[in-house]
Amino acid sequence: QGQPVESGGGLVQAGGSLNLSCVATDRVFGNWAMGWFRQAPGKERELVAGVTWSGRTPHYTDSVKGRFTITRDNAKSTLYLQMNNLKPEDTAVYYCNFVRSGDYSIPDSDEWGQGTQVTVSS
Repeated sequence: QGQPVESGGGLVQAGGSLNLSCVATDRVFGNWAMGWFRQAPGKERELVAGVTWSGRTPHYTDSVKGRFTITRDNAKSTLYLQMNNLKPEDTAVYYCNFVRSGDYSIPDSDEWGQGTQVTVSS
């Protein structure tokens, strides 16, 4: 239990792909909506994608629509973010967290993990 644990980041060239994972065991994972956030240097943390407890009706910020896919495996308490056709502007530290089902942009926990760094070179 404790903070989420993100992994899967790395350095890729523009157009490449990464698949991020997040294990969150601080509460009953399957009861909660989850979200992926990112924070670029000098910018505020922003919501990238969110999904309901069942994995249905995913939401994406406009800049990643058609390129990123959020999924979850409740049996493994794990959230995923498949990122394709990466762009330099996707460079950031990526975090996951429990979120409010009515508004994915609102984290439901103050506990943040270390995040995973994604760097996209041009």
